[in-house]
Amino acid sequence: MKYSFLIILTFMSIFISSASSCTKEVETNEIENNNAMGNEKIKITVNSKAFTAILLDNNSAKEFKKMLPITITMDELNGNEKYYDLPNSLPTNSSNPQTIKNGDLMLYGSKTLVLFYKTFPTSYSYTKLGKVIDVTGFASALGGGNVTVTFEME
Repeated sequence: MKYSFLIILTFMSIFISSASSCTKEVETNEIENNNAMGNEKIKITVNSKAFTAILLDNNSAKEFKKMLPITITMDELNGNEKYYDLPNSLPTNSSNPQTIKNGDLMLYGSKTLVLFYKTFPTSYSYTKLGKVIDVTGFASALGGGNVTVTFEME
């Protein structure tokens, strides 16, 4: 009986400790599963508030990285995203992600850079470039009109 109680107690403590790190683990696994470029991090600054993003390991993200640093004015669209039309086309490999997530950095078509600050379902296709690691305060920093955003290597 004592051994059964100890085994149950051990499993419960393992479950509780793993549950507390579940959210961060899901975000990290999502980035890793999307083939992040080693630890290729960029800094995204919105009105003096900085966020870190990880670039994916694809030709589009590699070409975007060559453009950095860049400061642009991103326009508001639909209350969930900011966009900017790049001067040159980037390579594409678009697909429908089914769900856009807060912090997604994507390319619409071959020239439109899109930074999402809300999670929602979509029927559109995008080329994934990267993802903001910690989106705490991201929506409030981006929300409400056009914003000046700087993308640079971290």
